[in-house]
Amino acid sequence: MTKTIVIRIIVGMVVAIFMISAWVHDGKPDWSVLKIFSTAVFVCTIIFNIWDFWLWRLPWIQRIPGVGIPRSLCGTWKGTLTSFWVDPETGSSPPSKTVYLVVQQTSSLVTVKLMTDESKSASALAEVSEADGSLVLAYMYLNKPDLRVEHRSRIHHGSTVLDVSGNPARRLKGHYWTDRDSKGELVFLERNKKNLADDFTEAAELFVGAG
Repeated sequence: MTKTIVIRIIVGMVVAIFMISAWVHDGKPDWSVLKIFSTAVFVCTIIFNIWDFWLWRLPWIQRIPGVGIPRSLCGTWKGTLTSFWVDPETGSSPPSKTVYLVVQQTSSLVTVKLMTDESKSASALAEVSEADGSLVLAYMYLNKPDLRVEHRSRIHHGSTVLDVSGNPARRLKGHYWTDRDSKGELVFLERNKKNLADDFTEAAELFVGAG
């Protein structure tokens, strides 16, 4: 259900309550209330969008406890991927590699992209939630490798769960699993809050000279 439909339903219920209240009090319904329906929907949509895209991310609002405001993870994160896969021919795991995580987030929606030097993953489902007092970013994704490595790395699905530390968020750490029976660890310690990179090269440029 889209947010516009939700807003229309809520405004419609409020208008209905006013009409019923007037009917009970005055003995007849006040149809003039219907005239403000479209204006009320328009105003509520603007207010909701201001909240959804901007207001909820303000630092002082983020620090209000106990009201269920999602923690902002927006930005491009730089981290390390460590695969637990063991090469049967060498008996060793591949070396850890630098990866970038791009989190695009509103108060009601979050999408995630993970970029390596060989592939890009995009979330199909993603959620920032609180479990057992800890904040978690969890998502399911589809990974598409670059054409040059498809002979050894096929397209696959997977899931990732990252624990969020700090407020504002300063660290993401967790694990991933894939339908190729592989798994590994992800740690992100650096963040560029202002920019959302489109690819691996652009993400790397955001952290040149940082740190």
